[in-house]
Formats: sequence, C-alpha cells, structure tokens
Amino acid sequence: MALSGDYSIILMDLMLPMKTGEEVLKELRTVKNTPVLIISAKAEVYSRIELFKIGADDYITKPFDIDEVMLRIQAVLRRTGAQSSTWLSFKDLRLDTEAKRVYVKESEISCTATEYLILELLLKKPKTVFSKRRLYESISGDTYLSDDNTMNVHISNLRKKIAKFTSAEYIETVYGMGYRLVN
Repeated sequence: MALSGDYSIILMDLMLPMKTGEEVLKELRTVKNTPVLIISAKAEVYSRIELFKIGADDYITKPFDIDEVMLRIQAVLRRTGAQSSTWLSFKDLRLDTEAKRVYVKESEISCTATEYLILELLLKKPKTVFSKRRLYESISGDTYLSDDNTMNVHISNLRKKIAKFTSAEYIETVYGMGYRLVN
C-alpha cells in the first residue's frame, strides 16, 4: 500500500509480518518521498540512526503518548509541506483536486464539472449519505426542485465511466436517502 498509494504521511512499525520495516522503508525511498514516522519498541540509538540514514523522517519509541505522536505528525507534515495534499483517494479511485482530474486505477476518466464535484464531495466524506437535494445544492448553490432528475443522470454517467476501468462498484444508492461510496 505504501508503494501504490498517495499519502500525506506513513506511520510504520518495524515488526511487520512479511518484511521488516527497514526493508519496506528502503523500497519506499526508491520511488517515493512520502514522510515516514517510525513507531517501534527498539529504543537503541544505533537503530534510530540507521533508520534516519535510510529515510525515516521521525522516530518514536513504544510505549508512547498519543499527544506526542500527534504533535510529531504535525511537525513532520509542517516540515515536509505534505499537509496540503491535493489528492483524494478511495479504493482505486483518485482525484487530483488541484488539476481537477479523476483516475480509476492508473487511467484518467473524463468528467464534466458537475460529475467531478460530485466525486470530490463523496470522497471528502466517504461514509456520508448525500441526498439528491444535498448533492445538488452543495454543487450548484441553487435550490433543488424535487422533480429534478439531474443528480440521477450524473450518478448514472459516473457509474458508467468508472465501470469502463473496473468491475468494482463505487457509488451506491441508499434507497429513500441518497448516495454514498460503497464500503
């Protein structure tokens, strides 16, 4: 996941099931600059020094105080400028909020402005059910007319465009309530 996803920061333990955290960090550094905060029970100075040499951005030992971890995350993000990520992701769907582009897996899909705004809203709040009224009014700023079929058409078009690149469902209808991302 670290190699394929776009993240603002990665919190990594060193004791992983298939590879060591050191191995994962070395692989990650060959292709990405994502900030990495190591969380480990290893407290020896030489372990920390080696991890910093291979690319760790910070290191905290277990047991730790959660407030300290949060402050260290904020400090790393501030130092690296990663807190202003322009990507939103959900499964294989990614939005570049700066360039206003949509990708399914590695393929770009062409969206209308309204379709893009619907996806952006859904990805910003992936567990939220959005009524047609809420979607329409959030995107357009206009008052929703109850007999308007516009949102149904946009959702249908988005589903078709996404389906060209994956069989996975991304937008589900919650009958009587609206739409949300499929968990």
